[in-house]
Amino acid sequence: MKKLYFATTNEGKLKEAKSILKVEVVGTPLEIDEVQSMDPIEVATKKARLYFEKLRKPIFVEDVSVFIKALNGLPGPYIDAFMKTLGNEGIVKLLRGANERSVTAQATVVYIPKMGVEEVFIGEVEGTISDKPRGEGFGWDPIFIPKGEKKTFGEITLEEKNKYSMRAKALKKFKKWLEKEM
Repeated sequence: MKKLYFATTNEGKLKEAKSILKVEVVGTPLEIDEVQSMDPIEVATKKARLYFEKLRKPIFVEDVSVFIKALNGLPGPYIDAFMKTLGNEGIVKLLRGANERSVTAQATVVYIPKMGVEEVFIGEVEGTISDKPRGEGFGWDPIFIPKGEKKTFGEITLEEKNKYSMRAKALKKFKKWLEKEM
C-alpha cells in the first residue's frame, strides 16, 4: 500500500495516525454534512461512506465519542460540539461538585477500501475528568486522565499517550488488519 487517505484536517489526529500506521497517511479535507446519531459506529460509518462518495478512493475516518458518567453518557459522539461550545473549562465546570468524574472515550475507525466494503475498528479507554485543564495537546487532552495515570493526556508525550489512547488502540487494530490484507 502506497498511501492511505485519512478524512481529517486535524493535525494532531494526522500525527497520531502516521506514528502508528507507519505508512504514508494523507490528510484529506473534504466537506460533508455533520452526521447526527448517539451511536458512534453509525456516525463513523456514515461519515466514511460520505467521504468515499466524494473522493472515490480508499479512505478511513476516525471519530471519537466521550461518555461522561455524571452526564448520563453525554456528550457521546457530540464531543466536538461540546468542545466548540463549552471548551475544556466549561466541561470541568459542569462537573464541579460531582463525585462521579469517570469517563469512557471510544474511537471508531472505519476504512472503506472499495464500494460496499466497510471495516470497523474500535478502541476504548477508561479514565476520569480532571478538576482543571492541565498540559497541552488537542481537544480534550488537557482534562482527560487515563485509568492508571495521574497526568492528563495533555501532560504526557505522544508515545506515552499511545499506550492508553483509544485512537491508538483503534488504529493498531486497523494496522494489524492492513498488514494481513496487503
